[in-house]
Amino acid sequence: MLKALLAGLAMVGLLLAASGAPVPVSGAAQQKKLVKMVKPVYPPEAKAKGIQGTVKLQAIIGKDGAVKELKVLGGPEELVPPSVEAVKQWVYEPTLRDGEPVEVITDIQVNYTLAK
Repeated sequence: MLKALLAGLAMVGLLLAASGAPVPVSGAAQQKKLVKMVKPVYPPEAKAKGIQGTVKLQAIIGKDGAVKELKVLGGPEELVPPSVEAVKQWVYEPTLRDGEPVEVITDIQVNYTLAK
């Protein structure tokens, strides 16, 4: 059953790649390909208010490894703008399928925690 499910998921990924649609890649797998990471600035007003949490983003990474599109999925609204500004500058090693670079779609989490 599990083998059939995994084979089906692999086939979906191949079909998406062939159609030109971004290939889904897990956040953990994509993070391993990160070659340039700009850290977000923790807004001083958010720190002063004790705001912390995780900003969740969905990204389309281009064939060249640059972030092409970002969609905010959730998180404290005060922390969203610096997260988006930073992640737009991230660069990944291009993802290859059959030796050719492909666009990917992945989830990114930007964590903000205050020291105790």
